[in-house]
Amino acid sequence: MARRFALVDVFAGGPLSGNPLAVVHEADGLDSEAMLRLTRWLNFSETAFLLTPDSPEADYRVRIFTPDRELPFAGHPTLGSAHAWLAAGGAPRRPGRLVQQCGVGLVPLRLADGLIGFSAPPLLRSGPVSHEDRAEVVAMLGIADGDVMAMAWADNGPGWIAVQLSDAAAVLALTPARSWVRRIDVGVIGAHPPGVDVAFEVRTFFTDQRLAVREDPVTGSFNAAAAQWLVQTRQAGGEWRAAQGQAIGHGGRIHLDAREDGLLWVSGACRTVAEGILPD
Repeated sequence: MARRFALVDVFAGGPLSGNPLAVVHEADGLDSEAMLRLTRWLNFSETAFLLTPDSPEADYRVRIFTPDRELPFAGHPTLGSAHAWLAAGGAPRRPGRLVQQCGVGLVPLRLADGLIGFSAPPLLRSGPVSHEDRAEVVAMLGIADGDVMAMAWADNGPGWIAVQLSDAAAVLALTPARSWVRRIDVGVIGAHPPGVDVAFEVRTFFTDQRLAVREDPVTGSFNAAAAQWLVQTRQAGGEWRAAQGQAIGHGGRIHLDAREDGLLWVSGACRTVAEGILPD
């Protein structure tokens, strides 16, 4: 059967400034192999497939693929899928709220101030990295060990290691390796000085199916994990914004809100760029 699809700009700070996502509607008849094949052909960092939920609590179900694997959770596909589902006529069970079913379970979302936000899921892995992992991350980023202010696991699905540098300028100055010997997922964060409209600058790097190191324009999952880390270490709280993508010509904006006890909301603007039909 022919299926509708949408191309969505997620975490957009302006026109065509966020992270592009393809969302395929009515994907129940597609198996994993077909989803992966289409994802590879599109060659976006992720493609999302909307399905009928299994859980009575969920508004919709989504499966998220990169060109080489399925992810249990990812941030910009979560927001982009919600946007596409709503734009196609989806009606939330509760006004202003959605529940997404995905690999990590049920993820609450909220609609507020023109933004869509997800509640950051619990980390699957946190705490210090090994000496071997730290040395590998430092080498991949092309920095000295002394440049690292802090490093920790911040894994909520993709497998992120979080690295904090002295400031935003140090983050923007990074020139990581162009390829790596194995899979690696590293997110880097540094604070902007007072008076800037964003609190932190973020960059994320990951190896693709050919072990080339790629930079993601905007990464919701890492921003969620890094924000949880910053709140836990008392470096952030209340409401703040992060920027990502500047180093590669994007202008992503991530809105973080930790005002609700025990919850961290990660929100962004989403815009439909194009829609069409995928033939059989």
